[in-house]
Amino acid sequence: MRNVKQLNFSVVINAPVQTVWQRMLSDVGYRNWTSAFCEGSYFKGSWQQGETIRFLSPSGNGMVATIAVNEPLEFISIKHLGFIVGGKDDFSSDNVTSWAPAFENYYFHNTDGVTELRVEQDIAPEYEQYMQDTWPLALQKLKALCERNE
Repeated sequence: MRNVKQLNFSVVINAPVQTVWQRMLSDVGYRNWTSAFCEGSYFKGSWQQGETIRFLSPSGNGMVATIAVNEPLEFISIKHLGFIVGGKDDFSSDNVTSWAPAFENYYFHNTDGVTELRVEQDIAPEYEQYMQDTWPLALQKLKALCERNE
């Protein structure tokens, strides 16, 4: 039985949606803002709809997902399917089936060059407090990254 809770976060970024989208999903940008969750985080794969993407720690462990929806500059939905442990995808252990699939959704709303980013994340109860503590830090890193004039 799936045991998940949905968490919601948002941040207002003084940058156009194109900047937020690009910096959030680029290799360098992703490594920057997700360091709040795990220093050295990175992804392998594609943000294109229907594609597989792996979210990894420096050890190579992490999560495997597909991009459920990609509506450029408006919405992206990640469907988390399992863990990656020791280089192997795990889709069927009790550790995974208790929560998978779980969605992580990003909504981008642009008003006069200012972007509101909303995040909805399905999370297993044992990770709830960590995510409540860490998402605000990650979003502040993303805000700083996007508001830099580069």
